[in-house]
Amino acid sequence: MRDTHRERERERQRYRQREKQAPCREPDMGLDPGSPGSGPGLKAALNCWKADPEAHTPPPLQEPSGPSPPSQAQQKESVQAVRRSLPVFPFREELLAAIADHQVLIIEGETGSGKTTQIPQYLFEEGYTKKGMKIACTQPRRVAAMSVAARVAREMGVKLGNEVGYSIRFEDCTSERTVLRYMTDGMLLREFLSEPDLASYSVVMVDEAHERTLHTDILFGLIKDVARFRPELKVLVASATLDTARFSTFFDDAPVFRIPGRRFPVDIFYTKAPEADYLEACVVSVLQIHVTQPPGDILVFLTGQEEIEAACEMLQDRCRRLGSKIRELLVLPIYANLPSDMQARIFQPTPPGARKVVVATNIAETSLTIEGIIYVLDPGFCKQKSYNPRTGMESLTVTPCSKASANQRAGRAGRVAAGKCFRLYTAWAYQHELEETTVPEIQRTSLGNVVLLLKSLGIHDLMHFDFLDPPPYETLLLALEQLYALGALNHLGELTTSGRKMAELPVDPMLSKMILASEKYSCSEEILTVAAMLSVNNSIFYRPKDKVVHADNARVNFFLPGGDHLVLLNVYTQWAESGYSSQWCYENFVQFRSMRRARDVREQLEGLLERVEVGLSSCQGDYIRVRKAITAGYFYHTARLTRSGYRTVKQQQTVFIHPNSSLFEEQPRWLLYHELVLTTKEFMRQVRGPSFAQESEDVWGGRILARFNLLRLAEKQENINLR
Repeated sequence: MRDTHRERERERQRYRQREKQAPCREPDMGLDPGSPGSGPGLKAALNCWKADPEAHTPPPLQEPSGPSPPSQAQQKESVQAVRRSLPVFPFREELLAAIADHQVLIIEGETGSGKTTQIPQYLFEEGYTKKGMKIACTQPRRVAAMSVAARVAREMGVKLGNEVGYSIRFEDCTSERTVLRYMTDGMLLREFLSEPDLASYSVVMVDEAHERTLHTDILFGLIKDVARFRPELKVLVASATLDTARFSTFFDDAPVFRIPGRRFPVDIFYTKAPEADYLEACVVSVLQIHVTQPPGDILVFLTGQEEIEAACEMLQDRCRRLGSKIRELLVLPIYANLPSDMQARIFQPTPPGARKVVVATNIAETSLTIEGIIYVLDPGFCKQKSYNPRTGMESLTVTPCSKASANQRAGRAGRVAAGKCFRLYTAWAYQHELEETTVPEIQRTSLGNVVLLLKSLGIHDLMHFDFLDPPPYETLLLALEQLYALGALNHLGELTTSGRKMAELPVDPMLSKMILASEKYSCSEEILTVAAMLSVNNSIFYRPKDKVVHADNARVNFFLPGGDHLVLLNVYTQWAESGYSSQWCYENFVQFRSMRRARDVREQLEGLLERVEVGLSSCQGDYIRVRKAITAGYFYHTARLTRSGYRTVKQQQTVFIHPNSSLFEEQPRWLLYHELVLTTKEFMRQVRGPSFAQESEDVWGGRILARFNLLRLAEKQENINLR
């Protein structure tokens, strides 16, 4: 039964209301000029905390002074002095000897020990890059790969992209001269497609292995296999003080080389009661620390971009209102989608008389080392990907962090001096509610991409692949079924010609199928744009609090009949016609950074079309072709309107159109969606309806059902070998 317009409008308003930030409350700052640092702000900041009985109290810190700018020679000597001061430096010769004596070496060292930046340089200096060989160092996050490569290039005195470079998805900053390659673990996985034995590499270093990302776990199995028939290949597995024994066992009892850390004592404080609004509590605590505590920078852990931007806005707004009553507070965000020039600001020294607060995701737990951090605020949450194979829904949900993560966060406060960690949860919660470690990503994510990659590498017996932790059987089976439905696998579970092409594209299998189908419908130009816009994670539009009505009207102006994919295409097309103008983005409430990112992704995908033998073509405004190409890739994501609402055809899951969708008020009988997201409900994002100009809803929906029925029939009668 269709909802009334009034009911749908109420739903939209409820969703908008939930999106709004909680009203700001003025913190009790204790800013009496007659008694600086002794007002009620100190009590408010610290009396609500309960100290760890083993904690130590840090001595007061001296105000930093501002030296005159150093000369180039002084800068070079300063860089070398920093290198020599790192905990790994005294072990340089011993470490190189251990690497020479063993093919596989597990390296245990705390964050900040210098293992990521220094070990590849030691290997370079030792001659491991002679005769055209390269050294690979993988990172779980692209922000870390970019920032570490930039630092190593500075230390070596070379231009980034020459001898030292980085490679991340949709961005390659390397050249023929590059011998030290920092890359995401996913990019090294893709190199197996063109070089299965990694013959051009003398050393592969898997860094931050304790994070146990999906790609890292797959890398372990592949590298272990390559090492058996390439005895000259050196494999280094670098980790914080977690799981090293597990890694050693997996790599046939490989030796563990330990680099002692250099840590100062850290006071750990807990709240006496749980915080109802941890975002507000973080903002208040930052301001109270800034006013009442000795000098030292602050690190705040939040769960994602939206929270970080909200917290930064709240902090900046309250600092403006307090004006000259407080010292300067530099508010700096760090998250994956932040432009690299803005990311680099967190590493710059804090100006004299000011304090820096870095608001970060859990990337700052281990992947990045930020100097000057004395205070850490830990709300105890992180965003974690989870996958439900029964519903087919993959969601990024806010969940409590593990004890291991909490300990890593606290350790960030003890890098340069004694520090303090304020945990916005109780000591009881830490002891009894937090898990010891995080569940490996391979056990809580969709495996379509990984299965396609392994199949393309000739690994057919997935059930017996050497996983560090095997994925759930049901998740693996569903991935195989989906690839069969998309035509990437035949009934024997073997890779098809289409599947080999899909494996070449570094995107989700359904997205790669859509791109391949665009050649048949002569719309590859438009489909590349749609694919690029889908890749920027729904961060195209923004809604300033003081211009909500204007922003919503601007979004509606981009709506086209047919659904959200065409809206994205329309936005990009108009932006391109404006000359890729930032002013155009500002006037239309469109995120300029997201659009630049989409343009970069589109250019990279266009460069890959030649590899998969897809020619460039345009539909010249015939959007029915675009819709057909989308259907070819996403027919698996179909929902039908029933009396109780929309239900997915494949899993019979109850779902809802996202309130931001252009089809929210239309509610056609059949829908195709890009993804399901779980917030207050199971929402379908980026939806489209049937192509009304050529086919009715019944015909369109019937074709979708027919494809599923054929799949089920084939599975039963032809005994498809999905294993």
